[in-house]
Amino acid sequence: MKKPPAKRTPGMRAEYDFSGGVRGKYVERYRSGTNVSRLDPELAEAFPDSKSVNDALRALLAVATRAERRKRA
Repeated sequence: MKKPPAKRTPGMRAEYDFSGGVRGKYVERYRSGTNVSRLDPELAEAFPDSKSVNDALRALLAVATRAERRKRA
């Protein structure tokens, strides 16, 4: 007995058949191996790439570390 054809969403090609897929199968593996942060639009304009974000965060960390050391002394 043949399976009835799966419902197709308009615009989807027949070769894109996800009927046998398992939702969320790799979500835990993905979460454990990534660290994604979303920037607000105004920050994304100021920091156009990941290098500029990382540089700014490293500078902020250095300032915070110095302030913490002064506080302890």
